[in-house]
Amino acid sequence: MSTYKKEFGTGVQNAAGTLSGAVEGQLWYDSTAASFKYQYPTLTTAGAWSTGGNLNTARQSGYGLGSYTSALMVGGTPPATGALTESYNGSAWTEVNDLNLGRQGLGAAGADNTSGLAFGGYGTTFTSNTESWNGTSWTEINNMTTARQAVGGLGTQTSALVFGGVGSPNTPVTLTESWNGTSWTEVNDLNTAGRNRAGTGDDNTASLCFGGNSGPVFANNESWNGTSWTEVADLNTARTQLAGAGTNTDALAFGGETTPGAKVQVTEIWNGSSWTETTDLSSVVGANAGPQSGTTANALNFSGNNGTASVATTEEWTGAGAPVGAWSTGGNLNTGRRGSGAAGTQTAGLAFGGYDGGANTGATEEYDGTSWTEVNDLNTLRRPVSGTGTQTSALAISGVTPVTGATESWNGTSWTEENDLNTARGEIGSAGADNTSALAFGGAPPATGATENWNGTSWTEVNDLNTARQQLTGCGTNTAALAIGGSPNGAGVTAVTESWNGTSWTEVNDLNTARRQLASAGLQTAALAFGGFTPPYTGVTENWNGASWTEVADLSTARDQFSGTGTNDAALAIGGQPGDIATTEEWSSASNTVKTISTS
Repeated sequence: MSTYKKEFGTGVQNAAGTLSGAVEGQLWYDSTAASFKYQYPTLTTAGAWSTGGNLNTARQSGYGLGSYTSALMVGGTPPATGALTESYNGSAWTEVNDLNLGRQGLGAAGADNTSGLAFGGYGTTFTSNTESWNGTSWTEINNMTTARQAVGGLGTQTSALVFGGVGSPNTPVTLTESWNGTSWTEVNDLNTAGRNRAGTGDDNTASLCFGGNSGPVFANNESWNGTSWTEVADLNTARTQLAGAGTNTDALAFGGETTPGAKVQVTEIWNGSSWTETTDLSSVVGANAGPQSGTTANALNFSGNNGTASVATTEEWTGAGAPVGAWSTGGNLNTGRRGSGAAGTQTAGLAFGGYDGGANTGATEEYDGTSWTEVNDLNTLRRPVSGTGTQTSALAISGVTPVTGATESWNGTSWTEENDLNTARGEIGSAGADNTSALAFGGAPPATGATENWNGTSWTEVNDLNTARQQLTGCGTNTAALAIGGSPNGAGVTAVTESWNGTSWTEVNDLNTARRQLASAGLQTAALAFGGFTPPYTGVTENWNGASWTEVADLSTARDQFSGTGTNDAALAIGGQPGDIATTEEWSSASNTVKTISTS
């Protein structure tokens, strides 16, 4: 008979309470509670949107089909984009062969980007045109029975539905048609006529239709059982021109327009009986699209209009059930301040410089994972300081009041003045492994993209950022870095993220939340960005996986003008404002929940 010790290589340990150092899944006996316990990662209770690859062409009022990793974006407006088709592979969009008939307000259906249908819409007039996609090109096949646009659609290339829309002479309709792989057949109508209704479902036997408008917008929600539509619980937020993903028992509704021009970020999740509001899209958007056969675990939102213009953005939804990190309280600084620099790790950190409420400071403190200890000060008192390196080998770079390019090197005991930046500036971003190699980029005044490389002795000008900015943050090394967020002018905010390969900068996927005076930790391929000013102060934390940002647990204290250091698994957030605060927060990428095993 197998035993716990035989299976796991250790006996069950005894502990009065929680077992210190317990690993995921390890069993122990709590002698205080007289019960067996184990711990497992805390999982998200709500999903999150993260940035995906942009479409090649911004547009709205097109339609999506496919899945989270294999999707098509079809048609749209302005008219020049009406025939465009783009294919998504889970990270990037590629232009493929156009529709034969360019149009907007069409519907589409398909399980992935290798097979699908496009139907209805408006080109120069209402159309019933239907086209089939074989993974390479579109072929015209049997038309719908009724020409119309602003329709909803769902299903596969061989089992699809088209419902609602507006027909000539511009009248909302209840019409529903079912596709059997060869032809369309009129079936039972919707209960509520409307245009721009969203739908979800895998085929023509079980579907959901929600939102839309017939003059005013509505929240109406109807379920299809293969024969007829039944009214079920309404959306919480009435809207039109929205998108959806999932089935008739497990669905998402996202984006849309509540009144003319009023686009929204609202996301709701359907459990088969009611809608619950969950994590919003990162940006307001209406006339957006998504592959309706997605799931509440994984979905996409792309294209649309943000109230001003058509957009090319893509957002990727990851549903509840993923491990979630958390911030916890660490030891306070001895000198509360904003604008300090930082270096090192969560258990061996360094904080230096800044502003302590009365004047610039050179105060330097070391962190051992529990508390801060004062050590030797910087030679040049300044703020904000940008820091790189480790607790025993760090650089303090730049500052303002007055603007300076001062650089100091830390050897674990004291600071030594080194050669200045070639261009004196403040509010820069930086990256570097130690005091012999670093990168400094951006800054002001005025906002610049200037980038300089440190070789341990002097700074050399290299290729600039693509987007000039100040009040940004950076992480990584001098050959593989990220430049994150900031401000183009000291007042506005940007979400721009750029990646450095040792020679030049490349724009990659943006933050979900644009902000300035934020902090970061980690590497070019695995990073954390947190806090900042949007306005107002924010505690938003985002995780970078090398391709996109995902929102995770917020800081306990919203703040800006602070410093960060560590990794995306174990980071520190140090000081900042409002006020000149002394608090430190510690990030753990996978918090654990202790489970008690019932012995009754």
